Amino acid sequence: MNLVVQEFINGIAIFFIVYMMLYTTYLFLSVMFGAVRLYDKDRMMRLNNELKHDYYLPVSVIMPAYNEEVTIVDSVESLLNLDYKLYEIIIVDDGSTDETIDELLRALRFYQTNRPIQQRLKTKPVLSVYEAMHKDTKIMLIRKENGGKGDALNAGINASRYPYFVTLDADSLLQTNALEKIIQPVLADESVVAVGGMVRIAQCVKMIDGHVLDYKMPWNPIIGMQVVEYDRSFLASRILLDQFSGNLIISGAFGLFKKDVVLSAGGYRTNTIGEDMELVMRLHTFMLNNNRPYKVKYHPEAICWSQAPGSVKDVMKQRRRWYLGLFQSLVSYPEMFTRFLKKPVGFISYIYYWFFELLAPFIEVFGITTIILAYFFGLLNVPYMIELFFIYTGFGIILSLTAFFQRVFTQGLKLHVLDIAKAFVMVTFENAFYRYILSFVRVTAFIGYKKKGKSWGSITRVKQTKV
Repeated sequence: MNLVVQEFINGIAIFFIVYMMLYTTYLFLSVMFGAVRLYDKDRMMRLNNELKHDYYLPVSVIMPAYNEEVTIVDSVESLLNLDYKLYEIIIVDDGSTDETIDELLRALRFYQTNRPIQQRLKTKPVLSVYEAMHKDTKIMLIRKENGGKGDALNAGINASRYPYFVTLDADSLLQTNALEKIIQPVLADESVVAVGGMVRIAQCVKMIDGHVLDYKMPWNPIIGMQVVEYDRSFLASRILLDQFSGNLIISGAFGLFKKDVVLSAGGYRTNTIGEDMELVMRLHTFMLNNNRPYKVKYHPEAICWSQAPGSVKDVMKQRRRWYLGLFQSLVSYPEMFTRFLKKPVGFISYIYYWFFELLAPFIEVFGITTIILAYFFGLLNVPYMIELFFIYTGFGIILSLTAFFQRVFTQGLKLHVLDIAKAFVMVTFENAFYRYILSFVRVTAFIGYKKKGKSWGSITRVKQTKV
């Protein structure tokens, strides 16, 4: 019996080691590739070789909101200082039960209007519409019945006037050049139907009028570990997958879309948790099914600063929601594997998201459980496992630090000595402990799955630091 158990555990150990080698190799290549690409872009900018233009495509900025009274005014005010000439702002309040609407009405000179909104996409009823002007920028506030984030976004699309729209979370701040950056792939190639931006943690910065004045690593370890996690994620796989239009996710916090293509594809789904990823995957399949040339791009210099959850409870709530959205999106489009396996988006992107994103938490938890069982059965080579853990963790620390400092360097941010020390601590804890805790959190995401439905996720917000 012990021999059977030992062979089983040996098999699991071999699989786990091979999996870690594959994942770390991919992570190493993607981080190094991302770092080189960002370095090249930064060098071109310093040499003034970056594309400059006086032509601006008109853009509608859509901000869905639900119970965002703490951050909504700051987020809208950040949009009023964008270095862009042709854009409108559409705020969609999805039946908030707090003072989100009141805060907006107090901060801006809105007046109620009876302008009809064409229902190109079916949504919950619109209750009232308000408008305001700030210099040459039109601002619209839509109050509607609660229908979820996807429903709110569809209402914003219905009200939009321009051929491209940007989605922005109500707890996010855009840098002054963010719209100019995110539209560049469209100006360079008209086949681009969607562009993702870079999302960073807002609790790190002091901003005024869309300009970053200071950058500091937070003392809160929960937020600090998310800082290095975000930088690694957005630097690594997204830049690599971008080389063949293979990104399956554009963060709902900041992304640009071609409106007529989104309308043709049916808009946002309202029966899913991960409406952002689901839409991008549907755009891929829609364009491939119709044999239309297209590209989905990612621009790391289009930067959005978004609030991260500051407590363990809020992080767990957010990551369970993200994981369920990933699951719903991947299982909804099996044709990525059955019909489009010969396309890079099928045999690289789809398989990567299945194996290294969706199944990864189960593989890691199963591997850790097996190690614990092997220890109790006396079948574990403890010195070897400790050595393997330190090698794997050390490799992750090096890659995370590379991504973190690359982002700081290319954005021209200045770090204090204390911030560098905090970055080393956060990276160590993130790789040694935090990532495994998140794996357990994701594995438990399916508990109460049917009850979670399409409801808005909510985390505790804090007032953004002002200078």
